[in-house]
Amino acid sequence: MPVLVASDLDRTLIYSAAALALTMPDARAPRLLCVEVHEARPLSFMTETAAQLLTDLGDAALFMPTTTRTRKQYQRINLPGPPPKYAVCANGGHLLVDGATDHDWHARVLARLADECAPLAEVQEYLAKTADPLWLRKQRVAEDLFAYLVVERELLPEEWVKELAAWAENRGWTVSLQGRKIYAVPKPLTKSAAVREVARRTGAELTLTAGDSLLDADLLLASDRGWRPGHGELADAAWAAPQITALPERGVLAGERILREFLRDCRGTRPA
Repeated sequence: MPVLVASDLDRTLIYSAAALALTMPDARAPRLLCVEVHEARPLSFMTETAAQLLTDLGDAALFMPTTTRTRKQYQRINLPGPPPKYAVCANGGHLLVDGATDHDWHARVLARLADECAPLAEVQEYLAKTADPLWLRKQRVAEDLFAYLVVERELLPEEWVKELAAWAENRGWTVSLQGRKIYAVPKPLTKSAAVREVARRTGAELTLTAGDSLLDADLLLASDRGWRPGHGELADAAWAAPQITALPERGVLAGERILREFLRDCRGTRPA
């Protein structure tokens, strides 16, 4: 039976230059590998050691990227190792099989959203009406499934985020603040549902996960064992669960540590 490893990507396994958290002296900084280019510019990185660990993991387990990114954004990433058989995009809205959308899965997701939460248009209208141009830079819709804002974080009022979260909660939506982005996502749109579907299809007897944001909490809870880095929304909230290990590492070195933990469990070499 295969081991299924379902991991968030951004700020979990891969990192923008702003999120690397290289606090050591420059001469001791790890060598980095660029894994994403956008508009001819390097955008996301992992350490070279992490790249080798991910390659090894691809041989030891069924590795499944599990991201809130759209399919187009995900396809910009060039991860080391074997191409993943499965990938989860749009926070569970799309399940990719050999790089192609599983349309049956997507139809099931759309049916749940129609039944269980307020429509996207209502959320878009609220965001457009209440967001202040002083700190709002972009308002976007992802895959016609959820909305997000790009903001000037230092100008963003904390109270506005709390008010948005309360408003969304009453309509079956959830809010997540990650770096310069605020996500408004329907509650039924979850990474965990897609991961359970892949576990069912593959007969995986062990599921390992990792993630850093509130949108990853359900993913972590759906696993046999999981890890969260020392940064991000979950760390800030001191979020914990019995099967989840909170790591001290922050930034790109946390991604390297997570991959080591995945490999130890896949190989059965964890100390007793």
